[in-house]
Amino acid sequence: MILQQADILRALARPGGASSDFDLNPGVAGSGPAKKDAGVLVPLIERPSGVHVVLTKRAAHLSSHPGQISFPGGKRDVGDVDISATALREAHEEIGLDPSLVQILGQLPAHETVTGFNVIPTIGWINTPWVVKADSGEVAEVFEVPLAHVVTAQNFQVQSRIWRGQRRSYYCVPYGPYYIWGATARILCGLADQMGPL
Repeated sequence: MILQQADILRALARPGGASSDFDLNPGVAGSGPAKKDAGVLVPLIERPSGVHVVLTKRAAHLSSHPGQISFPGGKRDVGDVDISATALREAHEEIGLDPSLVQILGQLPAHETVTGFNVIPTIGWINTPWVVKADSGEVAEVFEVPLAHVVTAQNFQVQSRIWRGQRRSYYCVPYGPYYIWGATARILCGLADQMGPL
């Protein structure tokens, strides 16, 4: 199925539920009750083969989540007028995406992480191809995945591993050599729920 911008807008108009790293792990201890706001951009771009989502592979030397697949994003700064501004600023810093090339389509419900962040995903439609300029200090690779793959419910799995001495379950949605898991996969799973059966 070839997805279009109108399909995304219809999905965003449907109600969605907030998610958290604790959905599958009610007994796992987090890093405390204080939540820091963070914004991520879910960048969508139309290619001849259909709509793709742009993702990053975090640099291996980072102290948090090294080598993991993620959306461009980060903590909200005091100068950010809203959480979408955070997402756009971070995408510009991490992958060289000029905010003027992005049309904001809407937001997904917040996702609470076990590391103490309240992550709010902003869906952005990239109107014009851009030259990727990955920040080597944060990003090892920028790549694209067909949106249809990551909004098809059957492509998601629940797996588990030991984390801080406890077994932790998480969503994943593998694609080729890329192992998309954790908060990124859970956010995509939420989008899949709002999209409905394809």
